Formats: sequence, structure tokens, C-alpha cells
Amino acid sequence: FQPEIRRALEQLGGTNKFSRFFGFDKDIITKTKEDIYKVVIAVYELAQKRTGALIVIERDIQIKDIIATGIPLDSSPQLLVNIFVPNTPLHDGAVVISNNRIAAAACMLPLAGDQDIAKELGTRHRAGIGISKESDSLAIIVSEETGKVSVAKDGTLIADVREDALKKILISNIVTKRLNEAKANEESKKIKEKIKKFFKKKDKTKSEKVAK
Repeated sequence: FQPEIRRALEQLGGTNKFSRFFGFDKDIITKTKEDIYKVVIAVYELAQKRTGALIVIERDIQIKDIIATGIPLDSSPQLLVNIFVPNTPLHDGAVVISNNRIAAAACMLPLAGDQDIAKELGTRHRAGIGISKESDSLAIIVSEETGKVSVAKDGTLIADVREDALKKILISNIVTKRLNEAKANEESKKIKEKIKKFFKKKDKTKSEKVAK
């Protein structure tokens, strides 16, 4: 995967544009991006072979109860293609990625039961939509019938997603989101520090007046 990951990083401007954030480890950003590309490459390898797959990426809301239903792994996303080999013990169910690692495979997900979900959608799609409604996780679904890739987010299914679009969706919802949160936290700290300094200065002025 390494040459493809390197090319993908270059296409999105490398890691330089992610180095200007506050209070966030650059290595974490770089590692997250690399793992995102590993996922994308694996997804489209599975799609090309029409191998059905369901991959859930945990974000802020932890889904430990879902992870507990599967087989624990703690491995690199690079193993996704091997996990979804048909007729193997880990093929059925979902893979959950947490903190850039495959936390578990063969996990059971809640199925969406909304009446407005298209009847032609299979179990994987319903499960992907279901987990995206009950948490802020992203679900990537590969159809074994068509080889098409879909993404479920906030209870909505984005169908027939191309490779470049999947990269952008994952970068936007994982890396960019973390950067924005880090920046917001830093700005909040700065504001609190300014308020603290203001009151310190005010108290000092009062003390000086009393002393006179």
C-alpha cells in the first residue's frame, strides 16, 4: 500500500497543511491520514472483487457495546481485505475501527427499520444506517451484488461513492473535525487566559489604590 498512500498524501497537499494546528500532535494527524488511505485502498480492492464488507469507524461517541459483540483484534486497517475473505469466520458482521486500529471483527450492528429506507437495500446497508443513527460513527458498505461503495452518516446513506469522494468524506469527518476541535479548545484556553489576566490586572490596580 505504501506507494499509493504516499501518492494520496501528495494529492491532498501532504501533511504540511495539518501542521498549523494548536495543541495537537502532528504524528497523530499523519498516522490518521495514512490509516484512512489504507481503509480506502482496501475498500476499493474489495469493491473490485465484489466482496461484501461493512466497516464502521468510531468517532467521538464510543461504541464499546458494539465492539464487545465481535471478535477482538487490535490490528492495522491494512488487514481489512483478509478479514472479508468470503466463507471465513470473520467475514460476516462488521469491522469496527477505533483509534486508527481494527478493534474487532464480526460485530453485530442495530438494523435501521425506517419505512423510507429503500426496499432493495440489504442487511449490510440497513446495519450501516442503523449504527450511524445511534452514534456519530461512519459506516462504509461494499455491496457484493454490485461492487458499489456507500457511506452511512447521521442516518443518511450516500450511495455509489467514488474513491476520491470517500477520501474527502473521511478526511473531512475525521481529520478536519479533530483539527477544528483542537483549534476551538486552544481558542477557549486563550480567552480564559485573557479573562484571568484582566482580573489579575484589575486586582493589582485596586491594591495599588488602597496602598496609596
